Amino acid sequence: MFGIFFEEINHAGAGGLWAELVSNRGFEAGGSNTPSNIDPWLIIGDESNIIVATDRSSCFASNPIALRMEVLCGASETNACPSGGVGIYNPGYWGMNIERTNVYRVTIYIRSSESVELMVSLTSSDGLQNLASHTIMGDKEDFVEWTKVEFDLQSNYINTNSRLQLTTTKSGIIWFDQVSLMPSDTYMGHGFRKDLASMLANLKPRFLKFPGGNYVMGNYLINAFRWSETVGPWEERPGHFNDAWAYWTDDGLGFFEFLQLAEDLGACPVWVVNDGASIYEGVPSATIAAFVKDVVNGIEFARGDPETAWGSVRAAMGHPEPFQLYYVSIGNQECSKYYYKDNYVKFYSAIKASYPDIKIISSCDRSAISSDNPADLYDVHVYTSSGDMFSKSRMFDNTARTGPKVLALLLLPQLSSFYNWLVMSYIICILQAIVSEYAVTGNDAGRGTLIAALAEAAFLIGLERNSDVVEMASCAPLFVNDNDQRWNPDAIVFNSWQHYGCPNYWMLHFFKDSSSATLHPSTIQLPNYDQLVTSAITWNNPHDGNTYMKIKVVNFGSKAVSLNISVTGLETDIQTFGSIKTVLTSGWLRDENSFQQPDKVVPAASPITNAGKQMGVILNSYSLTSFDLLLDSESQVRASIQAYD
Repeated sequence: MFGIFFEEINHAGAGGLWAELVSNRGFEAGGSNTPSNIDPWLIIGDESNIIVATDRSSCFASNPIALRMEVLCGASETNACPSGGVGIYNPGYWGMNIERTNVYRVTIYIRSSESVELMVSLTSSDGLQNLASHTIMGDKEDFVEWTKVEFDLQSNYINTNSRLQLTTTKSGIIWFDQVSLMPSDTYMGHGFRKDLASMLANLKPRFLKFPGGNYVMGNYLINAFRWSETVGPWEERPGHFNDAWAYWTDDGLGFFEFLQLAEDLGACPVWVVNDGASIYEGVPSATIAAFVKDVVNGIEFARGDPETAWGSVRAAMGHPEPFQLYYVSIGNQECSKYYYKDNYVKFYSAIKASYPDIKIISSCDRSAISSDNPADLYDVHVYTSSGDMFSKSRMFDNTARTGPKVLALLLLPQLSSFYNWLVMSYIICILQAIVSEYAVTGNDAGRGTLIAALAEAAFLIGLERNSDVVEMASCAPLFVNDNDQRWNPDAIVFNSWQHYGCPNYWMLHFFKDSSSATLHPSTIQLPNYDQLVTSAITWNNPHDGNTYMKIKVVNFGSKAVSLNISVTGLETDIQTFGSIKTVLTSGWLRDENSFQQPDKVVPAASPITNAGKQMGVILNSYSLTSFDLLLDSESQVRASIQAYD
């Protein structure tokens, strides 16, 4: 039911979840014309001592750009280099976080026509403090061809704003390519930043939808996400410009890594494919066959035996077992595009012919697709104000209980008026869906406010109550790098060394036990007050083996409410001790978390002293409250819940 949606936006992956510390590691970000911009690389020294420029001398055919560094100074007294040498440095993504005693793996490809004496160092941002260093030495013949050099650096200090620098005091020309700095300690050992990936794992997501969003499409097809160019050895991936959000991605976080992350999180992967459409372009049906074949090949990469053409590529990457890919989304909110419906049929037919067990998600709702254009799930995106989001807790109450289910994704603020119109068309036509993107937008959304989180909680309770027609739900975006806030609000905010969850991130913790739980009917009898939304489930805690009844209530109003909760039809008793009340609230409805106050709006838990089938409770104003009632046994539970004044 509840999962997560990752999009490469706000430097969520490059400089975020993906732990690579070097930005523009292959010098490709400036484009294929040379010389090109090597940002954010900068020189150490001045132009009288050093000249750097890109050229097309790389040993990698798919990413031919390398960096040529000509050192004009040397050891002679007449033209001596500065004592610290000259060279280049990379500040990473707004500073590298280097931690004391941690080990960092350095990889560099080097070529030189002369002997090499190169110092590789981790330093403070001004280069004055040396954190760790290693010297690469070699004779002329050692580097006449491109040579891969790998070693570890262990820092003696901590510095949250560090840089990697390559310096020498020897004159001559050295070429560099694919300069990488990766922490050795990553999530599950698979290259993900440990603190950020743990934030995702703590949500217990049941699916991971990736890689976007507009990122899948690109503004133009030349910059769309192409899965086949993001697999294989990282050095050979060309990378591409993320023109939807205006930054370079080296595609270290590629198709394989997304599948691996889903597996590490215990989540089902949901792949959003490029269907031949970008924001401003579209491939006509007469020439879409190559795009269709590309998607089928991608499924073979994920699921094929190691003996298949693409399955062998996955196996060579260290994963001979197939990934559990059973969901494919055809495009990203593209129903109104001219070629979408005709192209969709071709994707659907080809995928089902080879993989009939895959569930296919359409960008169109049921009313916009004819019986000739079937779908397993229809995608719905919801962007709206907090008040309207709260009212949409009943959005699916009257949905017909026949036909395909719904995938619900709640979206955060969208920038394009075209998409605002498109979303409105979904809201008008919706019958059944997967809500894959949802978000409160507008003035009260801020960078993630309490009131926005409560409105989204009410909406999710509505989806939970309608889980027979809503199969999946996820919020978006997940991440924002504090230095690149292109889209707000988001669930998790981070920089090079800090992170915190916004109120809507903590709100999601109230739903992490809902998947695979049993839903029970619940009603509220409270005359003259329509600001409450509730649901009730029973769930099993895998850690202690206990069964709990969880009653969730959103109070979206400005007054505290006294309620009497009555549980009827329960075939077991509620234990006197061991039940927990958890509340998400704050002093002001627009309160937000921050690096300075990361715990300003977080859930607070306390024991329930009057746990039983009849309970008097008080709900704070503007709050989300859950009552986890410990049951006597794990026997099947049938119950209904009433709340009244």
